Amino acid sequence: MNLLLSTAFALFAGLLMTRLFKVLHLKLPDVTAFLVAGVLVGPYLIGRIGVPGIGFASMEEISSVGFLSNVALGFIAFDIGNEFRLATLRHTGKTATVVGIVQAVSAALCVDAVLILLHFVLGKDVLPLPVAITLGAIASATAPAATLMVVRQYKAKGPLTDLLLPIVALDDAVGLVLFAVSIGIAQALEGGSISVISVFVNPLIEILCSVILGSIMGFLLTLLEKLFFSNKNRLSLTIAFVIMTIALAAVKIPLGPVRISFSSLLVCMMLGTMFCNLSEYSVDIMKRSERWTAPLYTVFFVLSGAQLDLSVFTKPLSVMIGVAYILVRCFGKYFGARLSSGLMRCDANVKKHLGITLFPQAGVALGMVVSAQVLGDEMGSMIRNIILFSVLVYELVGPLLTKMSLQKAGEILPAADDSANRARFEKKEEATTA
Repeated sequence: MNLLLSTAFALFAGLLMTRLFKVLHLKLPDVTAFLVAGVLVGPYLIGRIGVPGIGFASMEEISSVGFLSNVALGFIAFDIGNEFRLATLRHTGKTATVVGIVQAVSAALCVDAVLILLHFVLGKDVLPLPVAITLGAIASATAPAATLMVVRQYKAKGPLTDLLLPIVALDDAVGLVLFAVSIGIAQALEGGSISVISVFVNPLIEILCSVILGSIMGFLLTLLEKLFFSNKNRLSLTIAFVIMTIALAAVKIPLGPVRISFSSLLVCMMLGTMFCNLSEYSVDIMKRSERWTAPLYTVFFVLSGAQLDLSVFTKPLSVMIGVAYILVRCFGKYFGARLSSGLMRCDANVKKHLGITLFPQAGVALGMVVSAQVLGDEMGSMIRNIILFSVLVYELVGPLLTKMSLQKAGEILPAADDSANRARFEKKEEATTA
């Protein structure tokens, strides 16, 4: 009962925070309001009071409802799969692939270079080399949830938005490969030997298995939806399939040194991609899904804010390295996006603003932090504290920067005279397409 009350209180707090932001004329995205509400109801503020059902008193309580976050991430990935329609990919597929890979690798290399330099300057006791290498790989990941929410809230539309969502989706695949290779190297530095299977084979198997499972589930969903004649029932079937896919993606099968595993984000993304390209009902179902998942996403972001560990501010070393990590990662993302979009001859607004929209970081990075615990308690704790600090900054500031970049690119319409502005914008898009 207490957990249900706390979850309801979290949803209520998130919604009230958006109203407070409006009253105070804070032109911040709803994502930021949800995250701030999460920090307030977490174990460091309201939750600390200890009143049952009013906030979360501990991280264990938040973990008890963590399945809601997993389900929300699955639906976020499913929604992003909608951006991989073949009709859209004919225009943006090649560019999104090149930019997605270059900006992710650029961020990882920049963070690696600076943190390895800090390793030699500060000493191995202050910043171990395996930690520096692992943080570089984590830097490649971007938060698809925050980006998608900002795009939806402000109904962003245009070349930058069309390119942004596929790139954010590709980030997960590139980030998983970079992280698996880096964690393998980091473990080798600790143990003295490099395992080809853990560094190269297992990551490739995970990506391949994720694509196969997602494709199969998407194909089955498309077939089964033909048995129903109501879009309400088709929506229910779709929701059941997404939840079932999330559950199947948690399966891990060890085969000696080889491990068959799945990325729930990639699997659900592939499910959405197959469904949107094969099903004639997908456009209507995706619109209905957006309305159904709105409260789920609110709870997800409030819980994300509640999970932010404010005690990290009591660790000056983590804050110092975290600041370096944040600044260098932002430079790497911006430089990589600007360079690659220039090479692909993108629009001037895309080249100028794309990198900034890739700053947010959360769920995928936090998942990598859990995997980084294989380096041991001490190094795992250091990585966790640095990433928690950076996520706190990125999640509070990142959505605002994404909104500002989309506004400057002319892809978020002013609130005033919205219909007239939208008509002019659509005519401009039609002229550009023609």
